[in-house]
Amino acid sequence: MQKTRDSVRPSTTSERRPSPAMGPGLHRLLAVVLVLFGLLALNGLYLATVTWLEWSAGRLFQDLFYQWMFLAHLLLGLVLLLPALTFGTLHLRKAWNNPNRRAVHLGLGVYALGLCLLLSGVLLIRFDFFHLRDPLARASLYWLHALGGLFVVGAFILHRRAGRLFRWRRGLGWGLAAGTVLAATLTVLTQRQPPGEDPVADAQRPFAPALLQIAGVQRIAPDSLMMDAYCKECHADVHAQWSESAHRFSSFNNPAYRASVLETMQVVRERDGDHGQARLCAGCHDLVPLLSGRFDRADFDPDLDRTAQAGLTCTVCHAITAVNSPRGNADYTVTPPQHYPFVDTDHAVLQWLNRQLIKAKPAFHKQTFLKPVHRSAAFCSGCHKVHLPQSLNGYKWLRGQNHFDSFALSGVSGQGASSFYYPPQAVGRCAQCHMPLQPSDDFAANHFDDSGELK
Repeated sequence: MQKTRDSVRPSTTSERRPSPAMGPGLHRLLAVVLVLFGLLALNGLYLATVTWLEWSAGRLFQDLFYQWMFLAHLLLGLVLLLPALTFGTLHLRKAWNNPNRRAVHLGLGVYALGLCLLLSGVLLIRFDFFHLRDPLARASLYWLHALGGLFVVGAFILHRRAGRLFRWRRGLGWGLAAGTVLAATLTVLTQRQPPGEDPVADAQRPFAPALLQIAGVQRIAPDSLMMDAYCKECHADVHAQWSESAHRFSSFNNPAYRASVLETMQVVRERDGDHGQARLCAGCHDLVPLLSGRFDRADFDPDLDRTAQAGLTCTVCHAITAVNSPRGNADYTVTPPQHYPFVDTDHAVLQWLNRQLIKAKPAFHKQTFLKPVHRSAAFCSGCHKVHLPQSLNGYKWLRGQNHFDSFALSGVSGQGASSFYYPPQAVGRCAQCHMPLQPSDDFAANHFDDSGELK
């Protein structure tokens, strides 16, 4: 029987074997994905090492370099999104009918785990139009994201072992780089001083007769001390309370102080040739012009100088890192605050990046701006206890207002003679009565007590 033409037609290449799962274009795209993922892995290893060190040592190791590394992690992750999703989709389409079903199934696992890794990272970003605030949800996503990378690497190795041979020497190179990053991170971080703990011995005291000290520098730029609008973004309710407080209107342009301060400046200028002795007043009432050096200018005018209208700003008080004695007269140390990248830019995109950093990693911000001294009654003693030195009045030492000693000697403080019977419960901090926590829906609000309310 004669065979038909179709029965003897030779098989085409597509009939003899499936089309390759990887073409030249996909190979190049895979190279881009692997390089980006490798950089992210090394970067993530550094971030994870810092997190582990902080957990094990019980103190903060984050600094400005850490913030830049976290910013790189954020940007690399966003850049990786498109090529990773594109490669995964195209590769899956081409390999779907591949007879090596084990490789296909493992590839599906890599793709699914990769999607979980990328999606969890995106959900952790605090976009202006959407962000998760629930602590449990964020903690779950964080661990999903942190462990997801390990699962992706493991699944990818199994996927490649089930398919064609792979150049594992490149992987060995990435492993050596990861070990180097880990060793260098542990060595550097464990041997350095924690940020924000500069020794007071390095401080300067150029503000006599105010006892104020400034650490590390001679002067602080006024704009870095006048950032109340920046603080308002996360602390709107606190900012509203401050904007109507005596602290806000403590500057010399306030009519309640203006006449006295101008007369003091005039008298000491006629006596000494300059108004330097009036720095005693500025040490508690007008720190922005004092710390920036503008107060010492001969032409300083509290009515015209913009720094003399700032009051006691958020940054001024939160830059105080130590109270050096209970003498008052501004006897505290100011340390120039460390900020996140792009804090002083006007560019909208860079501002957004700055907000992402501070909201995603607020621990560095908290350590910089909330010291243990801020939670003590001694913090208030720096300005709520005053004496007039002889260098100022040309007469003798005289006591001025002294609210701190009155508090310390009272039964309320728990330290006075009457504390054993009144009040039933001592109040150890001035702020417990004068600045009690208030219910708030600020972004930075938290649960500070058992009331169940954000404050």
